[in-house]
Amino acid sequence: MLGIIIYSYDNFDSRFLLFALTAFGIGFMAEYIGVHTGWLFGHYQYGRTLGIKLFEIPLMIGVNWFLLVYAAGITLQRSRLKSTLVRILSGAMILTLLDVLIEPIAIHFDYWHWLDAGVPFKNYVCWFVLSALLLFIFEQFKFKRQSIVGPTLLIAQFLFFAVLNLVY
Repeated sequence: MLGIIIYSYDNFDSRFLLFALTAFGIGFMAEYIGVHTGWLFGHYQYGRTLGIKLFEIPLMIGVNWFLLVYAAGITLQRSRLKSTLVRILSGAMILTLLDVLIEPIAIHFDYWHWLDAGVPFKNYVCWFVLSALLLFIFEQFKFKRQSIVGPTLLIAQFLFFAVLNLVY
């Protein structure tokens, strides 16, 4: 999906790359803090499923934060919502709802596992806050309206994890 997002981006430029690296870096750093302190999200560790790790955090996690925030940002950019604040808060809620679908599957397929019993509530609070922060940053870039690839990715993520939740 990263390749498709990059390929479909209209007029790929340094601003897009800067946003991608910023989202990757902030997402990765938040996960680092989460894993190594438990302050964010709760006490958890990553399994092997997501691949190569740096400081016990899969590099794919930073990519995923970028992809999800970009997809939500573009989706809401294409919506009729005029208020930046409403777009940010709506996007953060959408991404938090997606995490509700992701959590059971992530645990089942060893993406990560919680060291305490169950998914802590603060995980969802932190997902909302981090998503809102990254969507705020997305809004600052004032990207031109993009193709439907972002909304398609977001819908595909919801369908993918919803179907997996039904099956498992």
